[in-house]
This record gives sequence, structure tokens and C-alpha cells, in this order.
Amino acid sequence: MAPSLLASAASQILAAPRRGGRGRRRLVIACSAGAGAPPKLVTFLGKGGSGKTTAAAVAAQYYASEGLKTCLVVQSQDPTAEQLMGCKIGNSLTECAANLSTMKLETSKMLLEPLDRLKKVDLQINLTQGVLEAVVGEELGVLPGMDSVCSVLALQKLLNFFSTQRNSSQEEFDVVVYDCNNTEEILRLIGATERARSYLRYVKDLAEKTDIGRLASPSAMRLIYDSARPNGKTSEGRLSSELWNDIEQLIQRISVWFADPSKFACFLIMDPRRSISVSSALRYWGCTTQAGGNICGAFGYTEKRFEIHQGVAEKFLPMTFSFLPFLPTDSSADWSRVLNSLSQNAKDLLRNTSNKVYPSVSFDSVQKSVTLFMPGFDKSEIKLYQYRGGSELLIEAGDQRRVVKLPPAMQGKVGGAKFVDRNLIVTIR
Repeated sequence: MAPSLLASAASQILAAPRRGGRGRRRLVIACSAGAGAPPKLVTFLGKGGSGKTTAAAVAAQYYASEGLKTCLVVQSQDPTAEQLMGCKIGNSLTECAANLSTMKLETSKMLLEPLDRLKKVDLQINLTQGVLEAVVGEELGVLPGMDSVCSVLALQKLLNFFSTQRNSSQEEFDVVVYDCNNTEEILRLIGATERARSYLRYVKDLAEKTDIGRLASPSAMRLIYDSARPNGKTSEGRLSSELWNDIEQLIQRISVWFADPSKFACFLIMDPRRSISVSSALRYWGCTTQAGGNICGAFGYTEKRFEIHQGVAEKFLPMTFSFLPFLPTDSSADWSRVLNSLSQNAKDLLRNTSNKVYPSVSFDSVQKSVTLFMPGFDKSEIKLYQYRGGSELLIEAGDQRRVVKLPPAMQGKVGGAKFVDRNLIVTIR
């Protein structure tokens, strides 16, 4: 990492004096100044059992206490969130406290709405000739992958990232805190638009260049498009090419939305005392970068206010690191006391995320090199490929693949690559 970056990040950390000249070195996290508008969607990434649900509850309570209309969305049957919040969380919006609502995502129930939409459109175009109408939604079970799709649809209702215009019938929230089942699910969500763009290109070719595609795709597209109505419009009187363009623009809009830290904020969460929790957080930092997302900061649980282990904080430089207090999960939390114990640095980190993102890709046109920031990975895990005549790079690390498009002046074949201090530096011939 560049010395200037280390110096800048280190300026946020002040070493606390040792007691009696002995003992383990500790760090005091300095407060950052100012607080801007909060992100629209907030989530926490970390190892199972690292405290993601607790962090989500703390964040939701904090945003609500600041006068922001907040919704805590839980995607689990685990009662931890209910225990912490001190209220019953159902599958519809429930007011839990002032400015704070809660909701639990249950896929078996959420399946019914999209099915009803498909049935209504099918009655008009008669694509399935009555077969779809005979399907009883309550008899359907949840298959792998359905949780992800239904969760996105539920978040869309709350955040409206499919459209630039808000539906007046929608409940409007300033912040939605999403407690997902697991971190891998969030990583798939972050990378979904880029992957969908690749699949869409091939599906479009299949629809336009094959006999079966030209025969079946117009009706199938109308069924799906009119059921979803991504822009509040129907396919009535519109060409297939217009619908494809709409879908491509929708994917691009969602991609921009999830890449904007002022709208979508991911935080790492860990127990600094457990090395596996710290290692997992570092890994998820790299995986999020690979998926095309940003990590806005890291939190560690601690029993002593303002203090964390120095070695842990240094591993996450130049990221801002703060702490959250330990909370017992066997009873409802005393939220007034919890919020009073939050440091100003933790509050600022939750509130203002847009200026805390470290760029993951940088181009040097003079040296004709590309530098990719890849924390959490070592050299042996990274593979580099090149397709499409040298106009882009494909980087594979862990379970994520990432495409980096090269500027026109830098396009060419890879001349070499080296891994230095969490950075993959690729030279172009």
C-alpha cells in the first residue's frame, strides 16, 4: 500500500499509553468530523456468529434516534432480532418504536404476489392456456435461489431502486437496515447486475437469432415484463427491441445504485478477540471488492469504550475502524444506554459513508498498468484471464469473478502481473 495512504489512515488512530509501562498495546479510535446524509440501504458482513444481527439492530436504533424513518428488515427465523428489539417481528411492516419499523422476509409468503401478477398478465395474453391459472400458490415450496429473488423484490418495494420515481402508495423510509441470512447472499446481490448483464446478452442473442427464440420470446417477454413493470409501464404497443433496451437500462441503473456508497453501505463486523472472525472480515472485504461493491468501514465489538487491539485495526488500514458495545442477546437491550455508549466516531461512520471508500481499481496510462486492490487474498488464489481482444481483464479470486474494462489508450495484451501488499499490479503491453 502506498505510504501516503498509510499515513492518512494512521492519522485516524492514536496509540493509548500503556498502564504502568506494561501490558498489551491498545488503540484509541479518533473521531472524524462532520456527518452527512445517511445511506439508503445498510448491511453488515462477517462470519456467522460475529454479531451481524446485533450490529443491524444497533444501526437501526441509531438511525431512528436521529429522527430518520428507519426499517429493519430481517431475513431469518432466528429470534435474536426480536429479542434485542423487544418487539414481535412479522412478515408485514410493524412499528417497533418511534421512527422505527421492522419486517421479516418469509419467502413462502412472498411467492404469492409475483405469482398473482403472472396470472393476471397470462389471462390477457393466454400464453400458458390456463395452466398458470391452475397453480395454487399456497402449495408451492421454496426452492434454492427463491430467497434471493424474493428478497430483492421486497427491498425494491422499500427502496425503489428499479425506478427514478417513487410510487406514492409505497411506504417511504430514509434508511433500510438489512439483516441478511448470510454474507454470501449479500455478495451475490452486489454482483448480480454485472452477472445479469452477461446473461442478458446471451439470452437476447438466443431470442433474436434462433427459430425457437423468435417464436417464443415475444410472448414470454411480455408475460415477464408486464408482470414486473419495472418502469411502471406495460409492453402494450412497444417493440421487442424497446423492451430489451428498457431491461438493459434497468440493470445499469441498479448497478449504479449498488455501487454508490451514499445509497448502499456495507460494513464489516467482527470480534477482535477471535482471529478467525478477523480473518473472515478481511476475506469478505476482498470478496465485496471482487463483486463490484464497496466496504464503507469496519466495526469490532469491545467491552471497553474507545479501545480495540492495535494489530486488528492496522490490518484494515486505510479503512475507518470503530467499535460497538457488546450486547447480551437473551433479553431486550436498554437502547438508551446502548446509544449513549456509541462513540462519535461510530456514529459518524454509520451516518456518512460516501467519503470513506477506498478505490479498488486505478489506471496508470503512463506506465500502462492497472492496480487492483484485493485485500483478504494471497497471490496463489488470484487468476488473470483476458478476452475480447484485450479490451478487458477478467480477475478470478475466491468464488468471485470480476471484469475490468480497460481505457481505450491502455487496451492490449497482458505483459506481466505481480502481487504487492494487497495490490495486483497488471502491466499492459
